[in-house]
Order: sequence, then C-alpha cells, then structure tokens
Amino acid sequence: MLYTPRSRRGMVTSPHHLASQAGLDILKAGGTAVEAAVATAAVLAVVYPHMNQIGGDGFWLVSEPGREPVGIDASGRAGRNVTRDLYAKAGLAAVPTRGPLAANTTAGTVAGWQEALAVSAGWQTPKPLDEILEAAIHYAEAGMVVTAGQAEMTVIHRHELEPQPGFADAFMPDGEPPLEGALLTQPALAETLRTLARDGLDGFYRGPLAQRIAADLARVGSPITLADLDGYRAERVQPLSTRVRNARLYNMPPPTQGLSSLMILALFDRLGVTNGEEFDHVHGLIEATKQAFLVRDAHIGCPDRMTVDPRSFLDVADLDARAARIDRARAAPWPQPPVPGDTIWLGVTDGAGRSVSFIQSIFFEFGSGCVLPQTGILWQNRGSSFRLDGTGPRRLEPGARPFHTLNPAMAVFDDGRAMTYGTMGGEGQPQTQAIVFSRYAFFGMPLQQAHTAPRWRLGKTWGDDAGVALVLENRFDPALVEALRKAGHGLQEIVPYHSDLGHAGAIVRHPDGTLEGANDPRSDGSVAAW
Repeated sequence: MLYTPRSRRGMVTSPHHLASQAGLDILKAGGTAVEAAVATAAVLAVVYPHMNQIGGDGFWLVSEPGREPVGIDASGRAGRNVTRDLYAKAGLAAVPTRGPLAANTTAGTVAGWQEALAVSAGWQTPKPLDEILEAAIHYAEAGMVVTAGQAEMTVIHRHELEPQPGFADAFMPDGEPPLEGALLTQPALAETLRTLARDGLDGFYRGPLAQRIAADLARVGSPITLADLDGYRAERVQPLSTRVRNARLYNMPPPTQGLSSLMILALFDRLGVTNGEEFDHVHGLIEATKQAFLVRDAHIGCPDRMTVDPRSFLDVADLDARAARIDRARAAPWPQPPVPGDTIWLGVTDGAGRSVSFIQSIFFEFGSGCVLPQTGILWQNRGSSFRLDGTGPRRLEPGARPFHTLNPAMAVFDDGRAMTYGTMGGEGQPQTQAIVFSRYAFFGMPLQQAHTAPRWRLGKTWGDDAGVALVLENRFDPALVEALRKAGHGLQEIVPYHSDLGHAGAIVRHPDGTLEGANDPRSDGSVAAW
C-alpha cells in the first residue's frame, strides 16, 4: 500500500512543493486554512507560471465543520469594449487563443483571495497580508528553479508565445526557453506582490497599482480598461450539491463545469457497480461522463444568460432518466470537441477542521502569452472560449463570463469524514475527480493509491487524431483494455504518469480529527503536514 501522509494540526496539498511548504508555514504560525491557501496560491503564481498566475481566475469552496460550504466565484468578465465587432474588424472569425485580443477578460484571482480572506476574518483575527505573501515575493525576487513542466511547455508552445508582448523578456530572458533547473527571477511581479501586501489586495482593481495595470494592458494591446478593473468584484455563490451512496458532494455552479463533476458521480452511482478497476467501473464512468458532457455543452456558460437552472439536472428523476440511457455493455458514439486548459488545484485543512478547495488558472499553458511590462503579470486567455457566432450562454457579449473548466470539489461522508479534492486538466477535471473519488469512496482504495493508479480521459489531447476518444495510461490490465476496445471505445494508450491526465490531490479529515492527504505523482507537488 502506498504511503499516505497523516497529521492532526494542518495539511496542504498542491502541485508544487514550495507552495505546499509556504501554506504549511502559515498554518504553523496560527493561520487559517484560507490564509494558508492564499499563501500557497501566491507561491504557485510565481513558481508554476505555465499553469497559473495572478492575471487569471479562481474558484473557491470554503467550509467549516457543521456548516454548508461557501462558494466564491472569482471569474473575470469580458471588458465593456470587448464586442463581436472588435474581432470582425480584426478579420477574425473566432477569438484567438494567444495575444492581446485573447486577453479580453478581467482577472479575478486577486479579488477571490480578498473575498476568501474576508470569510476567514470571521473566524479569527487576520494575519498580516505581508506575512501571507512573503514567500511568493521572495521566490519572485530571489528566483525560483524552473520545473521540467515549465521548460517543456515553453519549448512546445514557443512559436505561439515568443511573439506575444513581454513573454520572451519574462520567460526566455536569455533568448531561449529556460532549461529545467535554471534560476528564473521575476522582479516586476515581485514588486506587484509587494505593493499588494503593503496597500491591500483591492489595489489590483482600484488605485495606483490598478492604473499601472491598466496602462500595461493598453500598452500590450488588450481591450481591458481601468473601468473594467474598477467595476470588478468576486462574488459569494451557493455551491451545487448532490448525494451519492455514502456522501453529499459539493461543487461550483456555472460558469464552471462543476455540474458535470456532480452528474458523473451521481449517474455512475445509479449503475450499482460494486467492484472497482474492472470493466463496469471504467466503462460506467466513461459513459456517465458522456451523458454529463452532453448537458454541459448544450446549456452551461455565463450564468446571466443561461435559460435553465443547473440544479434541475441534479433532480432525482432527471438523474434516473439519464442513467437509464447508459448502455452497460456498449460505448455511446463520441467524441465531442475537446476543451483544453491548464490550471492548479490546491487543498488546505487546518487544525480546526476548516477546509479550502481552490482552483486558480490562466486557461492554456501561459494563458494569452502577454506579460505586462511594468507589473510582470501574465494575463489569461479564458475569454478565448467565447463564441462569436450563434446564440446561447457562451456567445461573446460585453460583461459576460466565459465558460470555465475549473471546479473545486468537496464531500461530506455519512460516517463523519470530510474530503477536499480536485485537479487541473481542462476537460479532464470532472473525469479525474470521478476516478479518484470513486476509487476511494465507493471501492475502498487507499487515498494515495487512488491518485497514483493509472487513469484515463475521454477527449483528445492536443494534436491527436480526430478519431481518438479515450486516452489511457498503458498500465491497465491488458484484458480490461481489450474489453473496452470490444465495447466500442476508440483507444489511445500513453506513457505512465502523463501530465495530461491531471495533477490531482485530496485531503480527508476523519471524525477523530486526523488528516490524511494525497498528491499526484504526475505533478511537482507534495503534501505538507503538521
């Protein structure tokens, strides 16, 4: 059995070991789970820039024992000048995935930190912001060691990223992609973080720092303005929820695909599968995913423009009817268009049992590729998921929120356990959540083993042949692989521990207060415990 870290005083799991340690340091100093999460997220924004930065968005689930979780939507909106005509005049039939016109939404991450810390302030006297951001400032100023993932992604996407304003100066300082192990400093970002620590997080949107950010955005050619920043606030929202056989699950409402994560597990639970890692388990989750994604792709987008209540798809009768459509022996036709994305997920639980499930993202690796010269902020390209034609909740409109793959998760078990879990991975996020949760919660697999065991993902990796529908690591039992093939699943096997299959993690708090954590060997992360 694989080792699972345990503690009672506090625990952090994230995809980079330095970030996990920064969060743990805050817990050791008496900070709350939220304060530790902000410290962890800030360090990740520095040391994991290919996956996230403060120019992106975030979503929070925050809980304390005996209370329903609080959701925080820190997703940005399209700027007031971001219209379909803007792209038509540029001769574009779609929002580009890189460059200034991809940087078309406000960045909500820092506002999300601010709102989460406001929740935490109701628990105890807040820690000083400079203490929470101290580690992130240090790594940005003194330098951080480039990971293998950052080095690889810079090489792979160099042709898209190098031409973008500010990218080469920030992330290719010697004119070439940095090698794994190279030291990279980000002095402009360090000064921005120091300003936020001194003047407050609201300064990202209002005041002198916001004015510098807006000037930077104009300088690189983004349509986001100071008025867009000034008008932005993160929002507290009610999470979506559903029951499965032994737990109540929580996830985020639209514009995220949190509904999909809940539906997959609820639909699979209705199949009555009793044995994990066999055909019924794998096939059942894949087919539940298809049913959930059909709903997602037809209905989910900007909540202000949706015509259906997402909670209606979690009604017992609706779930029963959709589960009945699943063929227990044959694969339904697929694929649908894939939804790419790169993100970080982190989880924190403190000694009082207060927990955070948090996702922070710039969408594609390195987002829009635009780095603001004065402030060192890498801006997201989340708005590239807007549609310029047709109708529906994903059509571009000024002030609209784009569809998000991000969805942090929580579960409360009937036996008193509480689980905080999630992953990066774009379209793979709901699938990886379902794989990990079902292994642990339904079939009793130890928590770390549930993360380390081989995984699959419905949907193509970038550049794959259009006929490929199911990607899986080549560590599965050959008999299972053959059974999936005979059932009609189009398969492609990939190397073990492939990053495209997610950087998952989880923390479980047991009724006696013991914390149990897991981290994904596909990431550069760790569990840090006290």
